[in-house]
Amino acid sequence: MKLLLLGDEAIALAAIHSGISGVYAYPGTPSTEITEYIQNRQKADPASERIFCKWCTNEKTAMEAALGMSYMGKRAMVCMKHVGMNVAADAFVNSAMTGANGGLVVVAADDPSMHSSQNEQDSRFYGRFAMIPYYEPSCQQEAYDMVREAFDYSEKMKIPVLMRITTRMAHSRAEVSTWTLKDGSEDIRPQNRIHFPDNPKQWILLPANSRVRNEQLIKDKKQFGLDSAEDPHNSFTPGEDRGLAIVACGIAYNYLMENFPKGVPCGVLKLTRYPIPRKLVGEMVASGVHRVIVMEEGQPFVEDKIRGMIGSEIQVEGRLTGLLPRTGELSPDSVRAALHLNPHKTFPKDDIVVPRPPALCQGCGHRDMYAALNEVAAEYENSRVFSDIGCYTLGALPPFRAIHTTVDMGASITMAKGAADAGQFPSFAVIGDSTFTHSGITGLLDCVNSEANVVIIISDNLTTGMTGGQDSAGTGRIESICAGVGVDPAHIRVVVPLAKNMEEIKNVIREEVEYKGVSVVIPRRECIQTFKRHAREKKQQ
Repeated sequence: MKLLLLGDEAIALAAIHSGISGVYAYPGTPSTEITEYIQNRQKADPASERIFCKWCTNEKTAMEAALGMSYMGKRAMVCMKHVGMNVAADAFVNSAMTGANGGLVVVAADDPSMHSSQNEQDSRFYGRFAMIPYYEPSCQQEAYDMVREAFDYSEKMKIPVLMRITTRMAHSRAEVSTWTLKDGSEDIRPQNRIHFPDNPKQWILLPANSRVRNEQLIKDKKQFGLDSAEDPHNSFTPGEDRGLAIVACGIAYNYLMENFPKGVPCGVLKLTRYPIPRKLVGEMVASGVHRVIVMEEGQPFVEDKIRGMIGSEIQVEGRLTGLLPRTGELSPDSVRAALHLNPHKTFPKDDIVVPRPPALCQGCGHRDMYAALNEVAAEYENSRVFSDIGCYTLGALPPFRAIHTTVDMGASITMAKGAADAGQFPSFAVIGDSTFTHSGITGLLDCVNSEANVVIIISDNLTTGMTGGQDSAGTGRIESICAGVGVDPAHIRVVVPLAKNMEEIKNVIREEVEYKGVSVVIPRRECIQTFKRHAREKKQQ
């Protein structure tokens, strides 16, 4: 069966075909469509074997829940964007120590060029840091095929496996041949039955057990490298030009081949599975090369490693040396320029097109919230607004220019607290409902415990708006969560962000600024986009 699939969809379909019992994720571009595809399949085929596919509160809870499913012997997938790996890191790194029982695959979707992210970090470092096997497919077909391979290897070696993709792989489409049975139906493996780990002690990370597991992991790591060299997705192909070799990692291999449809004239080491296979690197060196170009998305991860593996006699070039751009995505054109090939003809740039920077949607409740906040904040000298990750981050742009910081999920509350501790007044935090349940609750508890003088605005649009309107974990419970953490119920104020309510909203904010303690103001109105969608769905019923 041949299908036209996004890279995300290819991974999701392969996970279904591999017999997963659960997918655990928090929505984050460019990984969101993996979970959504599985959710939509479940809705479209209620008779199919059930797969748990509800959104998690954050990436750490997703990783831990998947680890629990793996402990029970069933296959699970965890999906997140690259910065989500930071949130999941504690559980992820320790999962290498516990090992896996049922197959466990973690998909990290990196975002070079920062299309929708605050940094360009490279998730391959997490794979090396945790000392586990990790994959980086070069095309949608490989992404599909590697998922089953990753689940098989995870169960064979009793280890979690990382799969790293990038934005262009996640969000571009290609033809994918899927597994089918003789009758033409989908080849879907049955889900594993519950069975427990052979050595339950290894899942108890007391120092005595961890030391034993650490020794085993070090031994297994060597085997991971040997197996990586034998994986058919990795290969070294000599070329006519024996002096030059190109190391092409993941989707960079695709970009290279686009420039050489009739074959690359020099040696090519294709890397889509790690650890870096020393055997293939040795073959490349033995072929007589004196210059190596490393092409990879993200940071110069392989370039740095290759330089240490082959010694100083062979010249190694890539992102570190400036032959390829140090930041942003690679492309067929940047690869072409690095190889000193003539550029393709391009269409002239149309200067008539006016730039359209992103902005909050017309009718969005965040707009009314910022309009009120700006007016009140202007009444105080040097007020500061600490914001968070979400649609409302666009409050940094015109016409509002309302916020002063955005760092990571949940940082608004704890940064506002730290500023208040330093004497800042007034100190505001702006956070969304989904981000609040993701990472803001513990910061709020810190505020309560130290009686911080802060005004926390939880702008509640009843969804995870930035990534497409997924369910928000705290919908209908924000006030009770805040009260349960210890905020005085008299200072948990709910307002409806509409222009007609502007005076009321401003007065509420003013009153809470003057209260010397922790205040929570909740402007609540449904996201305009999900409101429209729900209206259409209701009309169709």
